[in-house]
Amino acid sequence: MSELTVDLERDTAIDAPFSRVCALTELPATTPGTGRYLGVIDKIWTIGPKVHGGTMVATSAAAATNWLRASDPALAAMAPIAASSDFLGAPVPGEVEYEVHIRKVGRQICLVDATLIQEGRNLVRTAFTFGHLDDADPIYAAQHGDMPAAPPADAIGYEDGSAMGAIVNVGQGAELYIDRQWARFLTGEQGEPRLRLWMRPRAGDQQDPDVSMYLAMMSADMSPPVPFNLGRAGWAPTVQMTTYLRRRPAPGWLRIIATTHEVGGRMFDEDQLILDSTGAVVAQSRQLALMPQS
Repeated sequence: MSELTVDLERDTAIDAPFSRVCALTELPATTPGTGRYLGVIDKIWTIGPKVHGGTMVATSAAAATNWLRASDPALAAMAPIAASSDFLGAPVPGEVEYEVHIRKVGRQICLVDATLIQEGRNLVRTAFTFGHLDDADPIYAAQHGDMPAAPPADAIGYEDGSAMGAIVNVGQGAELYIDRQWARFLTGEQGEPRLRLWMRPRAGDQQDPDVSMYLAMMSADMSPPVPFNLGRAGWAPTVQMTTYLRRRPAPGWLRIIATTHEVGGRMFDEDQLILDSTGAVVAQSRQLALMPQS
């Protein structure tokens, strides 16, 4: 067992659990110009027995950010504004390594590749585009319906022991609720293929500006597959996912809105839009996934 694993297990505080999963230790490089990091993904960042996809993208973003900054401190103001991820396998909780390569360095855009590795297997490959976050008021902003800024009293929680919490362990690392009115599948009914959720990170995770942006990226893969509302429940393997980071979120609840353009016989697309407590767009994602096989 590594010293990093021991340190993380010794730290029992629940104030900043996502900060710990993003805390990486640099390893000696095996190839010149390549960054290598060791991390530990706790079992709370899982869906069932496997690590949550958005968490893998976010921790890979942490590794890419660390290496870009180490390579040139003048680039410290840049952030991973886009991520294109291919899932080659499904890691389990525990130690993982990240291998990072810088493809391009520019004044406006940098390109960085990161691979998540476990037991010698490349499991997640992500191409990151780094740039400057949008810190100005938008020229135009679409309206996003009447979703409350915080979960209503009848929202369904993901706490340990609940129906959702029994599968989605992420509810142990952040407050997480799903909209009862949209999630028709929870009562055995069918409805429109759309879902809404609320997630509030722990206080310590909201205080760190880097962790808060990694959390926004993670939350863009937080919704269950929208075909669940069409009576098609089950595992829906992601073929490819693209994640965009627009700005760091304000403290408080994140609103997650999941929709689709088409649910096909073999595949479906799912868009997730993330709003912060002020209503600003902080992250987005689009993924192509295989239909659940009931």
